Order: sequence, then structure tokens, then C-alpha cells
Amino acid sequence: MSTTTNGRVGFGQRTLDWIERIGNKLPEPFTLFLGLFILTGLVSTAMALAGVSVSIPGTEDTVAIKGLFTGEGLAWLTTTMGENYIGFPPLATVLPILLAVGVAEKSGMLAAAVRIAFGKSPKWLLPYVVGFVGVVGSIMADSAFVIIPPLAALVFKAAGRHPMAGLIGGFAATGAGYSTSIVPTSLDALFAGITTSVMETLPNTDYTAVNPVSNYYFNIASSIVLAIIAGFIIDRLIEPNMVRKGVPREYASASGSGLAREYRAPDSPYGDASATSEEQSSGESHDSETTGIKAELEPEEKKGLIWAVVAALVLTAVFLVAFLLPASPWRNEDGGFLPKSPLLSSIVFIVFAYFMLMGVVYGFVVRTVRSMNDLVRMMSQSIIDMMSFLILAFILGQFIALFNWTGIGSWIAVAGASGLEAIGLTGLAAVIGFMLLASVLNLFIISGSSMWTLMAAVFVPLFALLGYEPAFIQAGFRVGDSATQVITPLNPYMIVLLGLVRRYEPNAGLGTVISRMFPFVIPFWLAWAVLLTIWFVFDLPLGPGNGIRL
Repeated sequence: MSTTTNGRVGFGQRTLDWIERIGNKLPEPFTLFLGLFILTGLVSTAMALAGVSVSIPGTEDTVAIKGLFTGEGLAWLTTTMGENYIGFPPLATVLPILLAVGVAEKSGMLAAAVRIAFGKSPKWLLPYVVGFVGVVGSIMADSAFVIIPPLAALVFKAAGRHPMAGLIGGFAATGAGYSTSIVPTSLDALFAGITTSVMETLPNTDYTAVNPVSNYYFNIASSIVLAIIAGFIIDRLIEPNMVRKGVPREYASASGSGLAREYRAPDSPYGDASATSEEQSSGESHDSETTGIKAELEPEEKKGLIWAVVAALVLTAVFLVAFLLPASPWRNEDGGFLPKSPLLSSIVFIVFAYFMLMGVVYGFVVRTVRSMNDLVRMMSQSIIDMMSFLILAFILGQFIALFNWTGIGSWIAVAGASGLEAIGLTGLAAVIGFMLLASVLNLFIISGSSMWTLMAAVFVPLFALLGYEPAFIQAGFRVGDSATQVITPLNPYMIVLLGLVRRYEPNAGLGTVISRMFPFVIPFWLAWAVLLTIWFVFDLPLGPGNGIRL
């Protein structure tokens, strides 16, 4: 995947270029998803008229496919359009976090933190740091897709490396490695609950109950291996390719800057965000954050960071007291935090609180935040910068809601699962086939919990009858669940990434994004599959008390 000394482009790079050209022939995202919405409506209507239904494995429920272009479907659309938009999942994460990130960035705090953390670090290490942070970023849930990529771009730029490599690598590592982390997350608890519940269909089977740490040993190894692979790809393929293709290192528009502005596409037909008249009249500029960032901090900047860290430590102490009290309202009904609790549902607030508090304290010390008007202006600019994403979110929300309401997503998952079950494969080959199916379905069903609910009902009992622990099949699902989600247009955060890329390349399309994600997919999948094979062959424990075979 590299060019030769004679300047000839290798086969791998030609393939990626071809993918990019074909992908860029796709319509603009709004038009694309409007077309997919109409197509889904037509297909669902035809299936509904034909009386197609799907039986959910493990239950007695039979779900009939519902059609959009029926009386029921049209009534659903006209009564839920607003709910479909407001209920679009990324909005609940993107909006509040970027308000706080906007303050933290525009006050100068993030740039200063990056400079002091990475200014003297060896450049060769940065891709691997980005890879590791991205892979374990799922601890922040979907917030990782919002925070890590633009911050990685800023880190690369501060170190004199290509910011696009950090941006692409940060998103790829976060998405393709989403199902693993070095610490247990809410996703582990969610998967464990689903896995254990479906085993109720085999009441006489002796198996080890699955809990949030049942895949812990496997997750630790996966995180380390995938982080190294991500760093290698960023360093040896993505960044050289960005240099070869002459991808700009600076924003295409010089008006305004910041992590929040990454979400605006400069060539958006819905309007171009620029610096506010207040900024222009006051002569405020953030050029230092986007060009010529110095590693050295001024004394005032160091002081601001110290006070920001102190504020974060105080907030941490407050959180610990509030959350760990025996009668804490953030505990669940059983007095704990897993598998569900108000604490695990407060991740967005916690991230918001840290960014906002540290940004305000830093800005107050260095005098970039002088009054509430400054905070309102910074947050307002963050919303303006997101305008094109907010418009795209409208049609994305309608499409995803339609996909779920019609039942087509369930039909695809169940039909695919039943097909693999009918093949009759056993042993490791069956597990590999199961992972491949999960990877294919992941292109259509982005929600890991929804897909695992459908697949687990078939495959966990099936493999248990073949002698395999439920925790092992859950580990196999993790491999298939993550790797391909960075190349499907149905991933709503792909649109967020497109907005980030367009800050540097206004004419970039979905093909640009997908082609740059492709180099991560196969290496991640193969490495993860090899790890699972090692666990299978040597019968290693996946986590405390959880093995491969019953």
C-alpha cells in the first residue's frame, strides 16, 4: 500500500483511490439518505403487502413488516417526524458536549493542554497514542466519536505532523475498536445482561453466568494489539498518503477555528459559518490554535492550566462523594452501578461538566473569559459551526426511525442468522462464520445492543449446545460488531467525520471518508480474529471464571 521509488502507485493505493472515486459519485449525504428513506419505504410497503413477517428467536413474538406507503405508515410519519428528529441518537451526545468543548477550546485551554502534554513527546509515538486512546475511548460511549478525532488532529498539528492523519486515525481506532477497552464499560454490562438472559431458553444447561468482566482478559489483550496496529497504519499508511495526495494541513476557511468548528462543512449548501461580527470588530483571532502552535507555554498559560487541573480535581472529589455514598441517587435499585444505573446514564453530563469547568477556569485566569457574554458567544459560535450537521441530522433521524419502525432491520438480522445456522458448521469455523455474519449485519444495524439481542437469541443457545460458553460467543460478537462500522454510511457519526474532513477538504465526500477508513478494517478484523483463535486453541480464560468450553 505504498508508492515505489519510481513514483508508481501500488495496487493497494490504486484500490483505495478507486474506492474514493466511486464513493464520491454518491450524492450529497442529505440526498443520499433521502433516497434511502424512499427506497426503504417502497421495499417495506411491498413486503407488508406480501404479508412478510419475522419471528424473533427465543420469543413467541412474530413481527409483521410494516409499510411506509400505507395508511398506518403515512400516519406514523406525519405524527412522529419531530420525534424522529429530536430522537436522533447523536444529537443527545453531540449538542451538549460540543457546547462545553467549544468553551474549552475557544478559551485556549485545549490547545494549551495539548501543547504541554505532547510538545516534547517524540513524534513517532503520537500515532500509537492516538490509536490507544481511540481503542479504549468506548469508556466515554458515543462521546468518544465527538471528542477523540478532532483532538487527535490538534495533537498531530501541534507536533508538526499532518492533522488529517490524527483525525482519520482517531475516528478509525474509536469506531473499529469500539467493543473493547482496558476497563469495563457500560457496554460490557449491556452485553452481559443480554447474553445471560437468552440462556434461559436452555434451563438445564450448566454454564458460567456472564458478567461485565467475563471478557476482561480478552479485552485487555485486544486493546493493546489493536492500538499498536492502529498506530502503525496511521504512521506508515495514512499520513504518507495524506502527504502524497497533498491534503491541506490548514483549514480551508480561515474564519474562526476550534474543535467545535470541525463539524461544519465549508462548502455546505446550508450556509457558511464565519466569525461573528463581535469577533471581527474586536479583532479576536484564534490563529495561534490553527497555525504555528508552539510547544512552550507562557507563564500565564501554565498558571491557567494549573488552576484548570485543580478545578477538575475538586470536581472529581465532588463526583466521588456524590456517587459513592451508600444512599447515592446515582446507584441502581440494588445499590450498585451495574448493569444499569443513573451514573452510567450520566456520562454525557460528566464529560460536559469537566470540559465546561476547566474551560471557564482557564479562560478566567488567562482573561479570554471575562463575563457571561463571552461564554454565551463561545457556545453560540459552536452551534453555528454545527449547522450543516444539524440539518443532515433531520433526514438521518427520519431514515433510522423508519428502518426500525418497519421491522426491516429485525428481518435482515434474523434471516442472516438463520441462514448461518442452517449451514451446520461446528467448531472454530462456525465461530468465524458467526463473526463474518456479524460484520456484514453491522453494515446495516449500527446499534450493537439491538444486533446482539437478535443474534444472541439464536447463536448463544446454539453454541452452548455445541459445548461453548456464552462468554466466548459474546467475545466473538465483539470482533464482528466493531470493525466494519467505520465504512458504512448508516453510521451517523460518519457524517460527523465528513464535516471534520471538510474543514480541510471542502470537496470531500463519503467516498473520501470510506476509502480512508478501509485500511483499518481488515487488519483490525484479522488481528482480532487471530487473538480469539489463540484463546480458542489454548483454551485461555476470557475473564475471571470464564473459559471457552462448558
